[in-house]
Amino acid sequence: MWRFCRPSCPHHKHQAYVLYGAVWLLHPYLLVMITATNILFYGALCWAPSEAIKAKDGKACALAFEDAIKVNIRPELRTKLAPYVAAIRYAENGGKGREYGILHKRVKPTYRSQAGWCAATVQKNFDRWVKAGKRGEFVVFLGKRYCPVGADNDPNGLNKHWIRNVRKFHARFV
Repeated sequence: MWRFCRPSCPHHKHQAYVLYGAVWLLHPYLLVMITATNILFYGALCWAPSEAIKAKDGKACALAFEDAIKVNIRPELRTKLAPYVAAIRYAENGGKGREYGILHKRVKPTYRSQAGWCAATVQKNFDRWVKAGKRGEFVVFLGKRYCPVGADNDPNGLNKHWIRNVRKFHARFV
């Protein structure tokens, strides 16, 4: 499923379609309708979070992602928080059983378990951020808990890139 977003989205291939007497041009950054007398720009397109997960991990993982969002994020916040969960998946880029970077000993090494713990962590930290007065960016607040700089399990210091990476991927999914 495609939806409109800002022109910074790099996911699209150049394609053209003829529909209803107009040429529709699907450009990497723009949807354009060309008629005999008008050129209409509709804005850029971007992936919805579940489509991004499907593209990265496959249909079964996208279904697990959607279930994790449904179970762990309140309905009124799903649209707002699901892009963060997808962005974390892309930023963590973990292998099988560590896809979302969840290292807790009680997390089962399954995609659904990783996605569920990630979604629950995002929801809980969003609630903490709101309760704290919404100071600063949510992604910065989340990063300090989810992937703290100087953590014992980060001997190479890679956590310092987490906030920037999640912010970049999040922008693609909203």
